Parts: sequence; structure tokens; C-alpha cells
Amino acid sequence: MFELKGNYFNNKYHQTLISGPSATEVFVKRECPANTDLELWNLPVDYSNVDEIIDASIKGFKTWRNTSVEDRITVLKRYQESLKKNQERIATAISLEVGKPFWEAKTEAAALVSKVDVTINDSLPRINTKEYKDILPNTKGSVHYKPVGPCFIIGPFNFPCHLANGQILSALISGNSIIFKPSEKTCYSSQLMFECLAEAGFPDGVVNLIQGDGETARRILKSKDIKGVFFTGSKEVGLKIIESTYSDLSKLVSLELGGKNPAIVDPSSNMDFVLEELIKGSFLTTGQRCTSTAIVAVHESIHEELISKFHEMAKKIIVDHPIEHENTPFMGPLVDQRSLDQYLLYMGMAKREGIQEVMRGKQLDKKFPGYYVSPSIHLAKSFDENSHFLSSEIFGPNCTFITYNDFDEAIDIANKTEYGLAASVFTKDQSQFDHAVKNIDAGLINLNRSTVGASAKLPFGGVKNSGNYKPAAVSTIDSCVYQMSSLEVQETEPSGSIVGLMD
Repeated sequence: MFELKGNYFNNKYHQTLISGPSATEVFVKRECPANTDLELWNLPVDYSNVDEIIDASIKGFKTWRNTSVEDRITVLKRYQESLKKNQERIATAISLEVGKPFWEAKTEAAALVSKVDVTINDSLPRINTKEYKDILPNTKGSVHYKPVGPCFIIGPFNFPCHLANGQILSALISGNSIIFKPSEKTCYSSQLMFECLAEAGFPDGVVNLIQGDGETARRILKSKDIKGVFFTGSKEVGLKIIESTYSDLSKLVSLELGGKNPAIVDPSSNMDFVLEELIKGSFLTTGQRCTSTAIVAVHESIHEELISKFHEMAKKIIVDHPIEHENTPFMGPLVDQRSLDQYLLYMGMAKREGIQEVMRGKQLDKKFPGYYVSPSIHLAKSFDENSHFLSSEIFGPNCTFITYNDFDEAIDIANKTEYGLAASVFTKDQSQFDHAVKNIDAGLINLNRSTVGASAKLPFGGVKNSGNYKPAAVSTIDSCVYQMSSLEVQETEPSGSIVGLMD
């Protein structure tokens, strides 16, 4: 159904040979998760282009680093115009590849356009040269923010365009060349976004695309010429990237990993408002967001009412094909068979661990065959750190409630997981939120807003196993540069200050 154009380097696409003595024998087949009878594309994986793509990015970097910021902005503005024209196509591809409802995919496509302005207006000023007059006698001091070099960007499947776009923009505006490898689950939507880059008119080698599998990424990662690495995905893959790059001190590695995100609900909060936010936080994108709400610490005095009303709302969620539907769905399918199997595995695990099932997560039969599941709700008596169910990132539509009596107990629940990406506190007591900000270990803490609410104009990233202290969003650009200082003498007449010379 969709045409994959191959790898892009030196400003043109290169198709992989699929017949003949040198043809590839590795293929990645992609079916639509919302209709598994529909094959979207079949990707031939060719490792022979890896060295050529790296060489192209080196050449592109040498040109682009010497291109003025004004000229870089001009090219990025052309990219933005191309994105505007192709929003509908990109959104359709995201819906069919990921399974996102079309309304949600359109939101992602629109975010690509607005991210260009955020990068120019909010990120770029972070790396403006800083000058200090008379830092020493007759001497000016400066701090320059220099591009690190060719950057390798590994995209996720859940936001195949939006998350990679932010990293690509920050890398490019700061003077780096890029190699983009999309998730092997979302090759086409990523290609559509990349086509807008290709149309923008970058010099040869500045923007490069490689389609492939994990081995493709591994081969690029081991190159000494790759200086920036950006990855969004699971903790397990993030650890493998660290293992493969830790001995190369020239690499700047930025990881945006998973979460087991908590929300705390205080009795003073507006319950109807909380319910809406928790439904969004837990079940948007079928729970396949790194910021999805997974644990809700709810005060003992309101837990029965809150869980009962949450259950009633969850039962009303429409789950259906993202595009071909009678009623607009809130949730589409999970992304693939592996995700479906894992979700159902966790449902059984909760039972074996004695965690109360409020709403069963199960596979659903719909008009089209696909990876459709119902949302699930659980109630745990306490947070058992030995529970695999409570500790693991499920990456599916699950929400588990745990009761508390004291607010510090709720904070303790929030901090018990190995992750530290996002958290929410629902309360009318500002002092409680201030206390949470000081004591919850997370990169994002929201007051009266779900864990999936973040702003592109603020840093976004996690602590513990949710990242490596290189936050994304507005501060992605910080990981695209290094700081170089200079001392500039204003007067060049001899001072006669050297001691110990003969007359």
C-alpha cells in the first residue's frame, strides 16, 4: 500500500536491491495494527549503505557548521512550509502504522509545524554566544556553543514523527548533520516527514535517512564519527546503547526512556475534573506513552467513589479502527502482536500476584482484525516492590490504584518505582504540591493536570531509569552542542610584564 523509497544520503534516495546475487535477504514486514489483513509495506534491510551514510553526514557537517544561523533558519522555514502542506498525509500514515485515532494523529502532525517556531524562538537563544567584557585586564571572555558533529537520531513508534522532529530540529539549527533511523514499525510516516526535510534544500549530506532494524542502529552507533546520539524508547534498549557507547568519550548520548508514572489524588480535589484527567493520562494512545499514568495513589476516604466512577467512565471508552469507524474512537489498537501478548501477560501476572482486578483487560473482536484491547483497572493494597506487575512499564492501557492515608505515604508510593519521568498531584492545597515538588523524584510534576501534559517550551526528561539527565523538548539543543571558551585580548602592545629576562 505504501511505497518505501529506501535510504536517503547525498541528497537522493537509494533503493535496496531485492533480486540478484547481491540482494538483501533481510525483510521487515509491517501490517496495519487496526486491520491485520492490510499489509502496509515490506522493508528490505540493507546494511551496505551504513558507511556511505556516515561519510555523507561527515561531509554535510563540514558544510553546515559553517552555514550562518540565519541561513539555517531559512532552510528550516522551508521545511516548515512543506510540513504544513503534508499534514493530512502524515496524519493518515501515523494512524495506519501506529493505530492512533485520526484526531490524535492530526494533533501530532500539527505539532511538527509548531515545533519549528519553538526551536527557533525558544531553543536557539539557549546557545547564543555569551560575552563578558573585561573578564581580565584588557581581555574579553566568550562562551561559544559549538555543534558536536554528525548526530544519530533513533525514533520511537508511539510518536514516530513528533519526538524525532524535535531532536532533528535542535541538531540542525545548532549546526550538526543528522542521520535519522525511524522505528521499524513506522517507516512510512517517518519517511513522509523526512521528505519534507529533503524538499527544504539542505546541502549534500546534512540530512540523511536510514531504514532498518536494530542491527542497522548498532552498526552506526559503533562509528567513531558519530558524535551525538538521541534515542527515545525502552529502558532495555537505552541500556544497550549505553553499553555500546560508554567507551567512546567523544559521544554525547541523550536518552528519553520509559516511565511508571504516578498520580496522587487528595480528598480536596475536584473529583469530576480528576476523573477526566486520569482517563486521559491512563488511556490516551492506548496507554503507549512514556508519560502514561500507571499508578494512582488515592486517599483512603475517597478511593471507593473514585475507582467506581473511573470504572464507569472506562467502560464507555470507544475502541475502534483509527480511520474506518462509525463512532470516533478514544483508543485504537496496540501497535503489534508482541505488545498485545505482553499486555495480556501482565493481566495474568496481576492475578497471580493477588492484585485485585476491577476491570479486565482483554482482546476485543472488532469489524477489522487487529490488536484491540479493553482498558484495565486494578487495585493494590500497597506497593510491593517485589511485584513485577507494579514495578514494570506495561505500555498498554492499565491503571492501578493504591490507597494512602498520609500525604508522605503517597509520595513514598510515587517514589518506589525504578522510573522517574512524570507525576501528577491533584489537590487544592498548594503547600502539598510544593512539598511534592521537593520530594518526588521525577523530571515532570504537574499540579491538577495529567502526567501526559507537557509543554514544548519547558525541559522534558526523567531521572532514575527514565533518562540520563539530558532532557528533551526546549532543552534538547543543550545536548547538540559543547561549550568552548575564549579569551580575546583587546590591546596587543607589549606589556613588559615578563619576569626573568636579561636586559
